[in-house]
Amino acid sequence: MATIARPKRRSRGPLAAEDAIAGWIFIAPALVIFLTFIFGPVLYAFYVSFFERDAIGSLNNFVGFDNYVHIVTENRDFWKAFRNTAWFSAVVVPLQTAIGLILAVLANRKIRGKAFFRTAFYFPSISSSVVIAIIFVWLYNKNGLLVFLLTKLGFDEPRRAWLADPRGLIEVTLGGLGWSNVPDWLAGPSVALVSIMMLNVWTTIGTMMVIFLAGLQDVPNDVYEAASLDGASRWRQFRDITVPLIRPVTLFVVTIGLIGTFQVFDQIYIMSEGGPNKTTTTLAYLVYTEGFRFGNGTGYASAIATILFGVIFLLFLIQRRLVGQSEAR
Repeated sequence: MATIARPKRRSRGPLAAEDAIAGWIFIAPALVIFLTFIFGPVLYAFYVSFFERDAIGSLNNFVGFDNYVHIVTENRDFWKAFRNTAWFSAVVVPLQTAIGLILAVLANRKIRGKAFFRTAFYFPSISSSVVIAIIFVWLYNKNGLLVFLLTKLGFDEPRRAWLADPRGLIEVTLGGLGWSNVPDWLAGPSVALVSIMMLNVWTTIGTMMVIFLAGLQDVPNDVYEAASLDGASRWRQFRDITVPLIRPVTLFVVTIGLIGTFQVFDQIYIMSEGGPNKTTTTLAYLVYTEGFRFGNGTGYASAIATILFGVIFLLFLIQRRLVGQSEAR
């Protein structure tokens, strides 16, 4: 049988070596920052999670996987925080994705004042989250602006402030229909958590809009012109052209939305501090409370942070797989 000769590899010349060295020099600052402030702390937190260690470092006992076993089997607050975080993601991510896409489609049209509307929609995303959270605390107050406007429109005044209501939203809805004694697994996110969800959606749709807008501007206009000549309506163009062509962008938006919701901390800390009855405690906030408030130490908190990192990394792998399948098609 005839054998096929393999092509000889070209030897790398001095110019290729110089390009490689120059490339490493250019990425060295970013690589050092990544290893020092991101990858390094992640590895150190994973190392600390195997120890019983207090905040000041006077206690340092190796306990192996005991922290992880205790978190999964005995810490009820962990599963409550996991459930709250899951509810937070399940509500916020679809809303911010859908509203961000709608705003991007509207802002991509040729209308007057387009630059102003883009800036107005994006402004909450670049504003201080602490300041916005404080403003919303005032708005959600029992004597706040939102309650005042609702009472002027004819709605009943709430019995308690929204951020102080631990009842589940589904529980409140079913209670209005005469269904009492709703089980905890069916109660849904608390009214307080839903209030924080509304704030988070409002502050993130601007970022999602900008990302979608960049994706929409890569869609060629010839496709829409051909669809218009065929008699396709705007809704058909949006459903059959826009949505399929920006699918990789949508998957990216969903992924960063999931990661952001699983890392939410500042709004919880400022607006509710995990209450009422721990119905707004998220995984990121639980890491803080376990490490600095409950006295369990940084080792125990690092174990929770490692589990949170694993969940986020799993979501990243799912996103990568979905994007690979969409690009293969």
